[in-house]
Amino acid sequence: MTEQRVHLSKTEPAAYQALDAFSKTVGTICAENGIDDRLKEIVMIHCSQLNGCSYCTRVHVDRAVAAGLDVDTISQIAVWRESGVFSDRERAALELAEAFTFIAEDGISDEVYDLVGSVFTEKEYAALSWACVSINAFNRIVIAGRYPVPPRGPQAGA
Repeated sequence: MTEQRVHLSKTEPAAYQALDAFSKTVGTICAENGIDDRLKEIVMIHCSQLNGCSYCTRVHVDRAVAAGLDVDTISQIAVWRESGVFSDRERAALELAEAFTFIAEDGISDEVYDLVGSVFTEKEYAALSWACVSINAFNRIVIAGRYPVPPRGPQAGA
């Protein structure tokens, strides 16, 4: 059995509510600046995978399915560099997601910045960047709290 940890959203709900409101603002910024739900969810899933956050991965896979992503595309996110299913925009967004997730290693390199900037407008770049900041924050809260991800019922696999 997993050790019980402090549940930050329950222990300090005001801080969690502020982060949740921030996340909703980021969603609005994405929508207003040309980042559709498909692209946003690909980024959210990949950041969560890279951080090892199974809880957020599940949440965003569910949202990706609702946004119209198919199982093949979702299953290819973790291996996107070797996959041919992603557009240039999606590949650039995945590069940015990795740079933000591992920002302590190299920051946002000039190479990544130039690549992403050649594909996205300034507003799109900013929206995707805020999306990465948002999901990385949630990943840290969930991982630290060891939020459980129980198996789904038999209907989920059908």
